[in-house]
Amino acid sequence: MMQALKGVRHVTSSTMKQTVSELSVAVPWGEIRGKVWGPDHGHPVLCLHGWADNCGTFNTLVPLLPKECRYVAMDLAGHGRSSHRPPGVLHAFPSYVMDVRRVVDALQWSKFSIIGHSMGDALYPEMVDAVVLLDTYGFLPTDQKEMVKVMRQGFEEMLLFEKSMEEKKRVYTYEKAVERLMSVNQSLSERSAKILLERGLLQVEGGVVFSRDFRVNLKNIARINLEQSLELHSRITASVLVVLAESGFEKIFAEDEQKKFASALLQAYRDKNHAVVTVPGDHHIHLNKPDIVAPVVSDFLQTKTSYSSSHVTLTLLLILSLYCTIYTGLTLVLKTHSAGRLSGLMNYLKPFKR
Repeated sequence: MMQALKGVRHVTSSTMKQTVSELSVAVPWGEIRGKVWGPDHGHPVLCLHGWADNCGTFNTLVPLLPKECRYVAMDLAGHGRSSHRPPGVLHAFPSYVMDVRRVVDALQWSKFSIIGHSMGDALYPEMVDAVVLLDTYGFLPTDQKEMVKVMRQGFEEMLLFEKSMEEKKRVYTYEKAVERLMSVNQSLSERSAKILLERGLLQVEGGVVFSRDFRVNLKNIARINLEQSLELHSRITASVLVVLAESGFEKIFAEDEQKKFASALLQAYRDKNHAVVTVPGDHHIHLNKPDIVAPVVSDFLQTKTSYSSSHVTLTLLLILSLYCTIYTGLTLVLKTHSAGRLSGLMNYLKPFKR
């Protein structure tokens, strides 16, 4: 099935558990690809993967979440099946936000929820009704004194990359590619690694190569400090759920200065009465063991989103409609039959008996 919508293309395929569509959104340098689950008019939920992953990171979690939602998981530029950015362009966090804005505009969403892993967060508070952060703080502050050093490192890495662009990508066997991914990302189970590689490999002569743009590995030069992070945090109007893994992001933020940043950000969430929970597992717990994460995320989506409000309203309207139907029926019966003849009334009530 093909469906056109402002440059959006859906190619539907059937899986054992549910129907999944492949998303394609045209962008100036190519396309942003992704996956779609759920009914066409379901509450929109945008799923954003973490650094160097792809939208396959949600393959095991989404089927366990509320079926009334419309989940769109996108491959950020240079990841998965999305086009690489043009030559000479660095990957930076603001660019990813622009990509999200392009996709949301193409989907014609005015209000939606976000599930973000590792890198994912929001910049347009008026468009977002709920945010789920999977083992991430939403912001990644950098010490003010380190800014210049980080920016210079990013520029130098980019220059070195451009000088080596003529070198061919390393070709792997499928088994060696799995080993390679797991060696650099030790929080992945073998099954999870293979899921990510469904969108992370390209078949070439002699084997496979990683589809990811190598530039995503270069130092990100667009940084903000803790004060700026907290200022952006203060502008969040959506409900937020932070799901931390016991052996996840907090262990990555192991240095004293990083722990200070993490503590300040988490306290900022708590101060605004946002939910912060910790679950057993590692950074990819949502992919490795989604049954641990799914209940808390499902409960949050069902109680904190605009979908939950409309769902409650619809339920109340149905109850009111049923009440009016019963009341009208009783009135007609009582008008038709005398007080001493209740048989008609009893016959009318039969369908409502349990």
